[in-house]
Amino acid sequence: MLRALALSTTALFALAAPALAQDAAADRLEEVVVTGSQVQLAAPYAGGQVARGARVGLFGSLSQLDTPFAVTAYTEELARNQQARSVGDVLQNDPAVRVSKGFGNFQELYVIRGFPVYSDDMTYNGLYGILPRQFVAAEFLERVEVFHGATAFLNGAAPGGSGVGGAFNLTPKRAGNEPLTRLTLGLEGGGEGYAAADVSRRFGTDGDTGLRLNVARRDGEGAIDDQSRTLNVVGLGLDRRGARARFSADLGWQDHRIDAPRPTVTPTGAVPAAPDATTNFAQPWTYTDEEQLFGVVRGELDLTDRVTAWAAFGGRSGQEDNILANPTAQPDGTTSAYRFDNARQDTVWSGDVGVRAELTTGPVDHRLVASASQVRSRSENAYAFSDFAGFASSLSNPVAVPPPAATFFVGGDLNDPSVTERVETSSVAIADMMSLLDGRLLLTAGARYQEIETRTYDYNTGALGSSYEGDAVTPAFAVVYKPTARISLYANYAEALIPGQTAPAVSGGTPVTNAGEVLSPFRGEQAEVGMKYDLGRFGGSVSLFRTTLPSAFVENGRFATNGEQRNQGLEVSFFGEPRDGLRVLGGWTLLDAELTQTADGALDGRAPIGAPEVQGNVNVEWDLPQLTGLTLEGRLVYTGEQAVDAANTVDLDSWTRLDAGVRYAFEASGRPLTLRARVENLADEDQWVAVGGYPGANYLTLGAPRTLSLSISAEF
Repeated sequence: MLRALALSTTALFALAAPALAQDAAADRLEEVVVTGSQVQLAAPYAGGQVARGARVGLFGSLSQLDTPFAVTAYTEELARNQQARSVGDVLQNDPAVRVSKGFGNFQELYVIRGFPVYSDDMTYNGLYGILPRQFVAAEFLERVEVFHGATAFLNGAAPGGSGVGGAFNLTPKRAGNEPLTRLTLGLEGGGEGYAAADVSRRFGTDGDTGLRLNVARRDGEGAIDDQSRTLNVVGLGLDRRGARARFSADLGWQDHRIDAPRPTVTPTGAVPAAPDATTNFAQPWTYTDEEQLFGVVRGELDLTDRVTAWAAFGGRSGQEDNILANPTAQPDGTTSAYRFDNARQDTVWSGDVGVRAELTTGPVDHRLVASASQVRSRSENAYAFSDFAGFASSLSNPVAVPPPAATFFVGGDLNDPSVTERVETSSVAIADMMSLLDGRLLLTAGARYQEIETRTYDYNTGALGSSYEGDAVTPAFAVVYKPTARISLYANYAEALIPGQTAPAVSGGTPVTNAGEVLSPFRGEQAEVGMKYDLGRFGGSVSLFRTTLPSAFVENGRFATNGEQRNQGLEVSFFGEPRDGLRVLGGWTLLDAELTQTADGALDGRAPIGAPEVQGNVNVEWDLPQLTGLTLEGRLVYTGEQAVDAANTVDLDSWTRLDAGVRYAFEASGRPLTLRARVENLADEDQWVAVGGYPGANYLTLGAPRTLSLSISAEF
């Protein structure tokens, strides 16, 4: 499989040669990024599937070649053409990312460079904590920006404690220069209906003010038996482009419910055979339901020609209710499960302010940046379990049982949850990006001071349970050298930051001598070198990285930061339109992940759960020259073997999925129409596609069956 991917890439470079020759006379690539802007976006790259740059934390928008980190920004056009339902569907295109589920719930979770990123640790227009926790509908998104590697310096520590292997920023939709009224109707899996409206206009003498409204609904049973979804989405975006001031404001509402959602499965030994991918082993009385209201405003003002200030503020109010029954499974497929109810309400406020100044000292141009940010959250929770003895069923022949009473173990009031957690994360950062040799050499140095405060409270009494306060300084250093206008070489050192753990009272039946002590934040350290290339219509990157992450366990009776995991590897990516009508997107990742320090050395040298050694994607679109408007598309996704248990005695088999699609754009009565048909899992493979995602957990996710999605879009 890896050989096939390598050969595919070689062929793509050959296809790109005409584009290189065509543009060889150009001394410098066209400038397409408003450098440093916290509001404006980079233009799309050739082919329209990715952008030429991204918002790089406190540095604002930077071009691909000037960014000293591996980053890819996927566009709304790509998501629309693939009929993406969520941000997870868009991320299926990234060769370094795999999509899993949350621990015991239906949260989308993303694994990058072998480390998880929780969906509530993504940023929305640059702010943490604003996005819906479980699922983010694709209708909200103009860009999905993927940063590979540690980014605590760029964005601050992720408040949920993930983000070691990468970060994701989701950018809201913006009104384009031309008026848009697009209506779409669709059908998925034979029973789930879809309807959406996307309307945008610009106003003012120069079109300096824009409005964009997105409304969507999904409803019905999809390709998985007896699993039905209801999704309502409303997104409203406002932006203003001024000569010295730029502003945006976004408001979103999402109501998402799944009845009888197929759960993840925890194996008790060998991995059971994957059942038919259409089979639903969920209990009919289970469901997940969430409603989220969120918004963010962001603006920047040019105080002088060389000094710009910005500010952003946002918030989210959300509530979730779930009745779940996630089974454990024997090797023969028999299962046992119990009922778990939970209710949650969140209130989050997030803000970011900063100033950017440009000055020159001798032969060096400086871009000085200072920023401060804060995220405050309050969570109200309650839960209830049925008897842990549970009930029996089977993966291949599921048995519906009456819902057992959830009265065995209860915390709080499900109808009126109490406050159980308050978290405040604050930081200040300074940085200097220096430019030498007429912009061919960029040197970056900076640091961010961060404070993390957490308070937990008893579910029933509201009494303070535990508290945590920690602080740390995370530095970053980077260099970019551009030997030509089309190639940049880069290297960086950066860190991730995770809140420290609290020492338990007892471990293995033995008292812990420092019980209750809160450890300092864990620092993940990253070193990376790479090359990026832009041939005008075809581009990509190659990078080598190494990340180490400490962990804690009890040794000699004391709980301390004694452990370590090391992930290192090679990433290759490519994108663009090397020839007219031929678009390519993909790459592969080779990962060597290893536990290097474990308790008594028992697991030293073992691979962490859910970290495949090889994964790769290839996506190709071809506009048929014989029929104007007709496009064929195919995507191959491959993931290698993954460890299922800590001792590496059980592995999950490698898996491959083939997706294919066709679309036809034409005019009828002077109106543009687009018909789309897409099949995911064309070969209808029955396969487990993910192991865990939450550290130390090894639950399995069954891949979706062959799923046909049809839609028709009309523009007015």
